[in-house]
Amino acid sequence: MTLDSRLDLIRSALRESARVKEALTAEASTIIRVADRLAATFRAGGHLYACGNGGSACDAMHLVEELVARYKADRPGIPAHHLMDPSTLTCWSNDYEYATAFRRQVETLMRPGDVLVAISTSGNSPNVVMAARAALEKGAWVIGLTGADGGELGRIATEPLRVPSGATERIQEAHITLIHLLCELVEKELYPLDSSSLPGTPVPR
Repeated sequence: MTLDSRLDLIRSALRESARVKEALTAEASTIIRVADRLAATFRAGGHLYACGNGGSACDAMHLVEELVARYKADRPGIPAHHLMDPSTLTCWSNDYEYATAFRRQVETLMRPGDVLVAISTSGNSPNVVMAARAALEKGAWVIGLTGADGGELGRIATEPLRVPSGATERIQEAHITLIHLLCELVEKELYPLDSSSLPGTPVPR
């Protein structure tokens, strides 16, 4: 590639990434609703679980560490777990099949009132869709992070968050933005800086 063609590639990618994220402003009210429901879930003693494949698996792990450790505030950990434990995944996949590995963990670990964050850029990853269905059967609710089409995950998720793009890399870039927004909104809701509650105590409603 020539220097000019490489520069064009970079500029085009950055512009498209910015365009996709800017388009998410249309979903601001939905993002707030989802964050409020997450905060209510944690207040009620519920736990968050997250899953995905490849880059989406990394996004699920990123979400969990932001909640368990911290996003911006010094605060207690928020109960979150990812379903990417390698020994569990490889054990189940070796003995049975990979497609049901997330579903098995959901059936084993999740309880009514918990939330599953299911991440799939296509919305059609069989193992993620199976996990979402299992979570709903357990009485949990599901946040589906998908692309523009939404796929099957977008149709069954309690709260679908669709990124208006069909390009995997642009969708993944927007997913991490959505994850950061949800973390910040939940953190500020549970542990506001002007809270008069004891340190580490979520503000009651």
